[in-house]
Amino acid sequence: MSDEVVKLLRKAYSDEMETVMNYLTNSIVLDGVRAQEVKEGLRKDATQEEIQHAQMLGERLKQLDARPPASGDFVARQDSLQPPEDPADVLSVIDGVIEAEEDAIQTYRSLIKAAEAADDPVTEDLAVEILGDEEAHRTEFKSYRREYSDD
Repeated sequence: MSDEVVKLLRKAYSDEMETVMNYLTNSIVLDGVRAQEVKEGLRKDATQEEIQHAQMLGERLKQLDARPPASGDFVARQDSLQPPEDPADVLSVIDGVIEAEEDAIQTYRSLIKAAEAADDPVTEDLAVEILGDEEAHRTEFKSYRREYSDD
């Protein structure tokens, strides 16, 4: 088991859990007619995909005789995903989501490289699968961004 693989799995797990919290919170606090589609996208990602990613990462850590981080290990890093002061400021949330997805994409690309170097095809496959989901999320929110830019 590679220390780098475990470190990146733990980071990815923590990031997914933080994303769940921030997506869910933003899906609750955003207001306005135009916010509805973004809120639904955030809620779906938070309650389905991001939690599933965290579960998969946690299970992989356990298989590697490591432990997923718990709340005592948690350090918040997603400053750009904090709910806006103005609940109608959907654009700041969209930008925060794009930034978080880009960070996740970088983490999963690093995990793929580390797993490949460690001859760990199971972790590599897991990271490739989740990477595809994160790229799809980024694409979805970039399309929301374009819609807001057209105004």
